[in-house]
Amino acid sequence: MSFSLKNKKVLVVGLARSGVSAVRLLKREGAQVAVTDSAGSDKLADTLSMLDDKDIRLELGGHNLNTFLHSDLIVISPGVPYRSEHLLKAKDKGIPVISEIELAYNFLKSPVIGITGTNGKSTVTTLTGELLKAYKKDVFIGGNLGTALTDAVLANKKWEQVVAEISSFQLEAIKDFRPRIAVLLNITPDHLDRYDSMDEYVWAKKRIFENQGREDFATLNADDPYTDEIMKDIKSEAVLFSRLKRVDMGVYEKQGEIVTNISGKDEAVIKIDNLRIKGVHNIENAMAAIAASQLAGCPVSLMRPALKGFSGLEHRLELARVVDGVKYINDSKGTNVGAVVKSLEGFSEPVILIAGGLDKGSDFTPLREFVKDKVRLLILIGKAKEKIADAIGDLTDTIFASSLEDAVNIASHKADKGDVVLLSPACASFDMFKNFEDRGRVFKEAVNKLTGSKGQGSRVLNVGVR
Repeated sequence: MSFSLKNKKVLVVGLARSGVSAVRLLKREGAQVAVTDSAGSDKLADTLSMLDDKDIRLELGGHNLNTFLHSDLIVISPGVPYRSEHLLKAKDKGIPVISEIELAYNFLKSPVIGITGTNGKSTVTTLTGELLKAYKKDVFIGGNLGTALTDAVLANKKWEQVVAEISSFQLEAIKDFRPRIAVLLNITPDHLDRYDSMDEYVWAKKRIFENQGREDFATLNADDPYTDEIMKDIKSEAVLFSRLKRVDMGVYEKQGEIVTNISGKDEAVIKIDNLRIKGVHNIENAMAAIAASQLAGCPVSLMRPALKGFSGLEHRLELARVVDGVKYINDSKGTNVGAVVKSLEGFSEPVILIAGGLDKGSDFTPLREFVKDKVRLLILIGKAKEKIADAIGDLTDTIFASSLEDAVNIASHKADKGDVVLLSPACASFDMFKNFEDRGRVFKEAVNKLTGSKGQGSRVLNVGVR
């Protein structure tokens, strides 16, 4: 695609963080920019304040089809469905529709590591960036993680390496996006409120490999059930990671150590017990980061200090507090069933699980064996609580709570020394919170208010026992 944007009429759909950065890049390149968002100016006040250029046409509180049809290019934010009616009509007219990462890619002059998957993207992106910082001076870490990929372009510097978290939503509208190293961590059911089927969701995820050639690398999870089928269409060199078996080219677990053979010989990288990030999924996350970093040239010897020092990200199996011998774990980022399975898999202690929120078309029955084996009490909140209870509530004591604060108080009364109280919702947060970060903060605030001695000083409200 030609990216001479001077005097081109470009429409940016969705004024989120990536939308703002896209607008700035488009204006820098001389485009005539219009922005449309379904939200009104009152809800977008903070975002609008970040656009200091007055020469931008704003259409807020709805979308005007005429604007779509008279654009030369349309750039969509991740939250915008690529099959929306206005976009389909624009495509029928031959108007290119691309994602913000596609826009950024056409101006980047740096090698890109792209990281996608249902779970673990942010952790692996951050850890990979930290490993590479031990080897390369200027490393950009961003993408869907929070700092838009277009910000890497706007920084006006030659990055030695770009490490980008890439969501399925962003991959829906790529054309030329081609990471030198593409990582697919795992695929479990998610976002089925947006996709018509798992096949469509898998299609979006595997697009990260679509434009790669033989000189590129595709890093995949050998233990994931979708990997064998996806590899049939990959043209780049496959590098695998596995907790369960040795791989011919990649990273694997051997007798309590993470081992890599990417250089052609086995090299022990780190003992699993020396990782600060805990849980079986974080072993996989560390393996993926090691593989991507080594493929980007980082020597194993330089990785070890960063691996030992990395404590993980907020809201991902984060220890919030220990009260009366009970661990309170904030896993608010566990927004789908697969994430909760991985979280529960890592605990040997009895678990009081707080789950629920906004359903994304999920099937909660894959949780059954883990709830039966690990969870001694299930506390449910949010719009999905009835659906979750119907799927798994027969396996353990199940209680409905009216709020997350109530759920924490209930848990504190019911928990015994040695238990884990785990917030891992298996749902989106938008029915009760701004986002998963807000939900995690509320959980931690509620935990910090506990005074111990079975929640003394707190009270249980509006409890419903199923």
